[in-house]
Amino acid sequence: MDKWKDNKAWFLVLPVFILVAFSAIIPLMTVVNYSLQDIFGPGQRVFVGLEWFKEVLSDTRLHDALGKQLIFSALVLLIEMPLGILIALMMPKKGLAASISLVLIALPLLIPWNVIGTIWIIFTRPDIGLFGAAINGLGIAFDHTASPIQAWITLMFMEVWHWTPLVVLLSYAGLRAIPEPYFQAAKIDGASTWATFWYIQLPKMRGVLTIALLLRFMDSFLIYAEPFVLTGGGPGNTTTFLSIYLVKVAVGQFDLGPAAAFSLIYFLIILLFCWIFYQVLQNVGKGEKS
Repeated sequence: MDKWKDNKAWFLVLPVFILVAFSAIIPLMTVVNYSLQDIFGPGQRVFVGLEWFKEVLSDTRLHDALGKQLIFSALVLLIEMPLGILIALMMPKKGLAASISLVLIALPLLIPWNVIGTIWIIFTRPDIGLFGAAINGLGIAFDHTASPIQAWITLMFMEVWHWTPLVVLLSYAGLRAIPEPYFQAAKIDGASTWATFWYIQLPKMRGVLTIALLLRFMDSFLIYAEPFVLTGGGPGNTTTFLSIYLVKVAVGQFDLGPAAAFSLIYFLIILLFCWIFYQVLQNVGKGEKS
């Protein structure tokens, strides 16, 4: 009877296992099945083994999309991390002003991803958009749909505006978690603002900054809706990242075999970064306990 009571907890998680089986495992097995076959139509398929994986791995367009994805993620992190920390340091520490600041900072995070792209399409239009009209009013011809550099600049501005608040909120939480005696001791020792930040605040924020860094890298590596709505991967293939290229192969060209192989490779890349994410977080946790 006691053993039955101990095992009853499994019935609470059984619906989760069933849901995961239908929403993740079964579709994953279907993708694996497609990646090993050449599909001509309903009931018409030929087993090709690892042929699609070899083709995808040697695809120069995939290499190009992967390179763009890594560059985009690196640029996003180089901008968002310092900017988020700086904004968090400037925010009020307590009172009504702090509450209002947190609400305003968090607003971009509440907007759906596809709506973000639509907002920035309108915002950057040279005829009616505030940003586009202002830039063109200065004598600079701005059109992100025609210029690759301007398309990247627009994407970067959009991504920084949308996701820097996440870095700000995490950094702010890390700052507020630092005990006050550290600052009192720094004040007594005559430490400058920079010394206080470098030797007290930054080390104590290491955990939350690691989380912010890895979350933002993972999310920027998976970006799809915003660039798809804003540029459609263009002009040309300038902003065709891995996710956009996968959709073009699967939906645009309807090459289910290569698309399935590519999606599995993409999945393995994500798993690799998830493993790195987990390992780094574990090391950070151990460092803070020691």
